Amino acid sequence: MQIEGHVEALREDLARVAVVGDESTARAAELLALALEASFARRLQDALAEAALELSGRLEEGSVEVRVAGPETELVYVPGTPADAADAGDALDARITLRLSESLKARVDAAAAASGVSVNTWLVQSLTRLLATRSTGATGRHRLTGYGRS
Repeated sequence: MQIEGHVEALREDLARVAVVGDESTARAAELLALALEASFARRLQDALAEAALELSGRLEEGSVEVRVAGPETELVYVPGTPADAADAGDALDARITLRLSESLKARVDAAAAASGVSVNTWLVQSLTRLLATRSTGATGRHRLTGYGRS
């Protein structure tokens, strides 16, 4: 999916609304559209991330991920592993108190927001991935997974 096309459509929508005003209104709308372009794109990616989370929650196994490669953004089904299925069946009813520095908390908040999930969900997902990596026998080595295109 090309996010740029949707951003352009939003810009055009704003320009059509501005036509009801005078020339200065049209110019203001044009400047606003340019200023908000990055925000529009980010909001669309956030909506896709939220959709991926909702879809993942409805799947019996596997998950849906948002992958971004240059201007292309896509939703991808990722088959689940047996370990994922076991973790998914666990009730999330245990609680812990976690003390963080303000700067680390701000970084966690930003990472969760960038992923389009709550801080709690982000922490659970991060810890699950970290522990899954360690339980597979990775000894001091980091494995990078993902998707990219040059």
